[in-house]
Amino acid sequence: MRKRDYYEILGVDRNATEDEIKRAYRRLALKYHPDRNPNDKEAEEKFKEATEAYEVLRDPETRARYDRYGHSGVKGFDFGFDFSAFDLSDALRAFMRDFGSPFDDFFGFSRQQTRHAQRGSDLRVKIALSLEEIASGTKKRIKFRRLATCRACGGTGARKGSALETCPSCHGTGQMRRVHRSFLGQVVNVSTCSRCRGEGTVIVEKCKECHGKGLIELEETIEVKIPPGVSANNYIPIRGKGNDGPHGSPPGDLIVYIEEKEHPIFRREGDDIYCDVPITYSLAALGGKIEVPTLDGQVKLDIPAGIQSNKVFTLKGKGLPRLHSRGRGDEHVRVFVWVPTKLSKQQRSLLEKLRSLESTDDLKPGKSFTDRLRKLLGD
Repeated sequence: MRKRDYYEILGVDRNATEDEIKRAYRRLALKYHPDRNPNDKEAEEKFKEATEAYEVLRDPETRARYDRYGHSGVKGFDFGFDFSAFDLSDALRAFMRDFGSPFDDFFGFSRQQTRHAQRGSDLRVKIALSLEEIASGTKKRIKFRRLATCRACGGTGARKGSALETCPSCHGTGQMRRVHRSFLGQVVNVSTCSRCRGEGTVIVEKCKECHGKGLIELEETIEVKIPPGVSANNYIPIRGKGNDGPHGSPPGDLIVYIEEKEHPIFRREGDDIYCDVPITYSLAALGGKIEVPTLDGQVKLDIPAGIQSNKVFTLKGKGLPRLHSRGRGDEHVRVFVWVPTKLSKQQRSLLEKLRSLESTDDLKPGKSFTDRLRKLLGD
């Protein structure tokens, strides 16, 4: 089935601002959210479709790529997931990231109804990678701290053997309602109960291990596999390694964000890499072979006679692997003539001889300056 245009999905034109895109997505997400449309597959698909469109258009870089190349331009780039496998959990996570979980206001749910299904929060860590690690893929061990359900109380926060009691302030609803009259009529203000913090129950005797929180802090170490070709701001979700939710509800995820270390030689643009290589003026005039660096080691490069500064050579397939795709980018080598700041006596003598042979005619096209240099050097 042909994918719909992302602008068409959100109902905005191609010149829409970031705020207009965000408002359009929010309107659709609230309309088709699974919590508002239980067991409705059609609404679920529209929710995922709108979220996918938003994920691409909210970021200026991916939006520009989409505007230029369409759907193929954003496939496999700059996302922690592949849109070909974009599922409901990815869509919900994206929604929660930018809009939180204000379901009480949006959907009319009470805190009492939703508190036991509250998911644990996500954790975020960053991994800095060199270009060599990005080129080959790697494994990294990550140490992090997370909130885990207290084993002593099972997450209730109450001492083992003691019970939770219904909050006497809100009578178990988790909400406080205040009614007052105005010239507009009766107004009802609903707020979270300050005594039980919306839980509807209060702890009589706190657990000694977690001090009534139901969660304790643990340190964990895991190994993360990094695929080849990732780039800065890509992220890898590790399911279920975030903070545990309250009362034994599901944990969040650990989100591993990729950072790139600055390379001493190469700079990156997409899957291509670039480097500058100096050459001597004799090599520029006479030609020859030089060794140039690549991410896989040194390779030989033929320099033709009479080359000018800023000439760029392209080494096919010597760039970075394409994420979620076959093939590699290219390496672009720019050569420039290096002029020494100090000369030996022999160098100065040869250059003085060369200067005596030079004339302004040598700067004109077709003149054999190279032949003069070869004659001088005895080549």
